[in-house]
Amino acid sequence: MGGDARPIGVFDSGVGGLSILREITVVLPDESILYVADQQWSPYGRLGIEAVRERAFEVTAGLIAAGAKVVVVACNSASAAALYPLRERYPDTPFVGLEPAVKPAALQSRTGVVGVLATSATFQGELFATVVDRHANHVTVIPQVGAGLAGLVENDGSGTAEARELLAAHLEPMRDAGMDTLVLGCTHYPFLIADIRAVVGDQVDIIDPSPAVARQVRRLLTDAGTTAPPDHLRRIRYTTTGDPERFAYMIERLLGETAQPEPSRW
Repeated sequence: MGGDARPIGVFDSGVGGLSILREITVVLPDESILYVADQQWSPYGRLGIEAVRERAFEVTAGLIAAGAKVVVVACNSASAAALYPLRERYPDTPFVGLEPAVKPAALQSRTGVVGVLATSATFQGELFATVVDRHANHVTVIPQVGAGLAGLVENDGSGTAEARELLAAHLEPMRDAGMDTLVLGCTHYPFLIADIRAVVGDQVDIIDPSPAVARQVRRLLTDAGTTAPPDHLRRIRYTTTGDPERFAYMIERLLGETAQPEPSRW
């Protein structure tokens, strides 16, 4: 019947990429997915660019060896550090990465002030500067390092007073400076949207890039003719370089699913 039953490879430093996986399963419900949570090194945002790039190379090599037909770099820090080098190293493998959604934010902002909440590694990479130069000449972009936020999500801290206090420290100065649109520049942050909304109120639009990333994966597979065959039995396989039991708990907390993660070899 044709089709390509190989899995979509997805990786992040931890649970943040689950926000991308969740959207991929919505737009591509028949596809198998191999997810790697590199939790031994989480969060990537605290590491230097070179260290993140090395981990991205290592995990990607494992995903390709496992047969991934496309690799989703479901992490803004890893995309900033390694997306271009990965494409150069593996020219026959399609990659989908993350870049802060500055373009749609700039287009829809009413006040001309756009906030970007991301990791320091994301802001250090050339990807962010390039996106701002291309798409945000007519607006003011306020970059804010979300120090502590990815780790808070990893430790099941969403929905807590600690989360809202930390978010208030990051976001209130941006809101007071006139921000009306906030770009989530880390895949962990969609799991904090309710907390973010409690801090910034309803007057600030929040842009979550996860749905757009999932649609891009669908476009790549459709254009290449590598979508799963219609009789394919989907399998979602979770692996981690950290504690599988802890990862299973977080999958249930964040996705509402029961899973049995495996130890990752990469």
